[in-house]
Amino acid sequence: MSDKEIIIDQELENVSGGDYRIVNTGDYRNAAIRSEPSLSAAVIGSLPNGTAANTTGRFVRADGRNWAEINYPMWGWIKGSILGYDY
Repeated sequence: MSDKEIIIDQELENVSGGDYRIVNTGDYRNAAIRSEPSLSAAVIGSLPNGTAANTTGRFVRADGRNWAEINYPMWGWIKGSILGYDY
């Protein structure tokens, strides 16, 4: 186990629900975090590639995309494909 994995495990120790995934946008851009599972919802933050994000286990299909709710390192909705959910 790498130091990064140990740190992630410690940070997520008290976070409940879902599982943790690593943000991967496929390029240099950050992943937008939205207030609701919709392209028209407000962007409330962003996460850079390589960031650990914890899902709550809630998933929604909207605007032709799959969305995953996250609760770490911030709360919001992210495109599921960015976290490796290809369903």
